[in-house]
Order: sequence, then C-alpha cells, then structure tokens
Amino acid sequence: MATPKEQMVKVIEAQPEDSSYDEILRELAFARMIDRGLADSDTGRTISNLEMQERIRSWQS
Repeated sequence: MATPKEQMVKVIEAQPEDSSYDEILRELAFARMIDRGLADSDTGRTISNLEMQERIRSWQS
C-alpha cells in the first residue's frame, strides 16, 4: 500500500498543469474523503439507506 505522501503526489500529478492551489486542495480533500469512506465500509461502520432516510426525516421535522 502506498504511503500518504505517495498517494498525495499521485493526486497532485494527475491534475492539469494550470490547476489552482484551491483546485488541488479540493482534489486532495476529496481523495481523503473517499479513503475514509472505504475504510469505514471495510470495518462495517456504515448505516443502511433506510436508516439514513429516517435520520434525514428527523432533521426535517
């Protein structure tokens, strides 16, 4: 598995040459969110769509 630094370099190198600092930071943050979500899924830290639907409904009332 790649180190965090290697993963960051890969994301940065995949960006167009004219990418702004903010665009690169957004891509790095997005990649991190994906990694965290996959780790949560691998360890069973997820909820069903039905549970999420119920939570959203409770916020709306």
